[in-house]
Amino acid sequence: MILPQNSHVQTKKKALYEVQAIPRLLHDSLHYTSRRMPSKEALICGQTRLAYRQVDQLSDNIAKNLIQSGLLCHDRVAVFLDNSIETVLSIYGTSKAGGTFVILNGTLKAPRLAYILDNAGPRFIIAHTTKARILKEALERIRLDCTIIWVSPTGKIPRDWPWKTSLWETMIKEPSKSCYSFAEPGTIDRDLACLVYTSGSTGTPKGIMTPHATMLAVSHSIISYLENTEDDIILNVLPMSFGYGLYQVIMAFMFGGTVILEKSLVYLHNILERISQEKATAFPFVPTIAAMLFQMQDLDRYDFSSLRYVSTAGAALPMEHIRRVRKLIPNAQLFSMYGLTECARVSYLDPSLVDIYPDSVGKAIPHCEVFLLDENHHPIPNGQIGELAVRGSNLMPGYWNDPVLTCNVFREDILPGERVLLTGDLFRQDEQGLLYFVGRKDDMINTRGERISPLEIEHILSKMSDISEVAVIGVPHDVFGQAVKSFIVIAAGSTLTEDEIRRFCNMNMENFMVPEYIQIVDNLPKTPNGKIDKKVLKEMEKTEL
Repeated sequence: MILPQNSHVQTKKKALYEVQAIPRLLHDSLHYTSRRMPSKEALICGQTRLAYRQVDQLSDNIAKNLIQSGLLCHDRVAVFLDNSIETVLSIYGTSKAGGTFVILNGTLKAPRLAYILDNAGPRFIIAHTTKARILKEALERIRLDCTIIWVSPTGKIPRDWPWKTSLWETMIKEPSKSCYSFAEPGTIDRDLACLVYTSGSTGTPKGIMTPHATMLAVSHSIISYLENTEDDIILNVLPMSFGYGLYQVIMAFMFGGTVILEKSLVYLHNILERISQEKATAFPFVPTIAAMLFQMQDLDRYDFSSLRYVSTAGAALPMEHIRRVRKLIPNAQLFSMYGLTECARVSYLDPSLVDIYPDSVGKAIPHCEVFLLDENHHPIPNGQIGELAVRGSNLMPGYWNDPVLTCNVFREDILPGERVLLTGDLFRQDEQGLLYFVGRKDDMINTRGERISPLEIEHILSKMSDISEVAVIGVPHDVFGQAVKSFIVIAAGSTLTEDEIRRFCNMNMENFMVPEYIQIVDNLPKTPNGKIDKKVLKEMEKTEL
C-alpha cells in the first residue's frame, strides 16, 4: 500500500512513549523506563555515562540513606550544585524518599541563597565543596537546622564547619541495613515533588509549589507536541534550577531518551561540537544563548544535521534571531514557546507556522486554555491587548509560605469553580487564536500620551546586525512622564555608534517610540536563569537620579 504524503498513519517508529503502567509519582517514570530498557543510556555528563538501570539503582540508595538519616515525608532537600549527575540522582532519590527537592542555581550569591534557604527550610542540603564559602556565608545569616551532604572530589569535608555534615559517597552506597520500600514514604500524587524558585526579576524569589501530578501532566503535554521518542538525545545547557532546564530531564526519563548535561556556556564552542559528536537531536535554548551564538565566527563549520528540533522559551526571542536560527539550522523544527514558572508551559507555535508568524508564541498546549482579560477581568475581543489568563492541569497550587500572593495571582473569582492564573503578561490574540506577547504589565512605558511595549522597540533594534543584545526600559522624565531608554551591547569587532543607532531608529520607528536615551554597554545584567534583568537596570537608573 502506498500512503499519501500527508497521511496520519505513522511509518516511522511510534512517537511518544508506551506506558506499561501509569506513572503517578515523578520517580515512577524512571522506574518504569529502567525496567523497559535497563541498558539504555540515560545521562551523559562530561566523561560519565549512566544507563537507566544505574540511575534507578543509585537513586534508590540515596532514598534509603536519606530516610535512615532522618528525612521525613514532605521534608525539603536543597540541591546546591551545577548541572551534574549528582543533581539528577538527588532529584530522584529525594522523590523516592517522599521528600521535596529544591534545585538552587549554582551561581547564587550569599544574600539570595540565604533568603531561599530560610524560606524553603530544608532538612538536608546537597552541595559541592567548591560552594562551601558561599553556603557558609548564607547559613550564618539565618537559623536553619540541617545536614550538609558534601559532593567532594577529594573525599574531604570542609574544615571548621559547625553544621552537621556527611559525604555524598555514603549516600550512593547500598545501606547495610535497609529500612526502605517504595510504599513506605506514603507519597500521593498531590504531594509536592519540588519547589521551583523564580529568578526574582520582579521582586524577591518566590517558591512555586509543584506537585507530582502537575509535573507529570505538563511533561506529557510537552512530549505530545514535540513528538519525542526514545531515539531523542537532548543537549541541555539550561540550569536545572530553571523549570525549562529541569523538564528536559523529567521528560526524557518519561519517554526513554538520553540527556547530555552541560554545566555552563563558558565554552560554547565545545557545546556546539558536542552536538555532532553525540548526534544530539534536540537543543533547547533561551535568547541569551542565541545572542552568544550569533557573536561567534564561522558558525557554518559546525555540524547541526543531527538536530530534529530546537526550542526556545523563558523570554521573547527577537524575530530577527528566529530568522537567523532558521537559516543556521534549516532542517530542524523550531518550537517557539511561552511559559512561566507558575504553570511551566502555556503555549507553543507549530513549527510549520514559524516562518509565517515569527512573532507569535502560538496556541495553548494540550489540556490548557488561555484567554485575555481587561483590567476588570472581563474577556476582550481578538486584536486587543489584555492580560493573559490560564487554566488547566498545568497550574501549580501557588506560592510556598505566601497565601496572600497565591490568592491574588491564582484567582477563584473569575470562572465559577475554577482556579485561573493571572500571568501579569500582556498579549494580543489574532482571529486564528495565535498569541503575541506584548510585555509585562509593569514593564509598559507611558510616554507622550502613548503606551509602548519595550519588546516592540527591542525587536526593531535587534534587526541591526551589529547589535548583539538590547534592553529597553522606561525612565522618569519631567515633560513626558516617562522616556524610553535603550541599553545596547554591540557585537564584537563592531564600530557601531550611538548616532548610527539613532538614525536607524528614526527611519524604522514611530516618533514616540524612538529612545530618548541610548546607552552602549559592555554587557547586560542577567538573572540566574539567563534572562536580561530589567529590575537591575531600573535600580541603576534610580541610583543615578
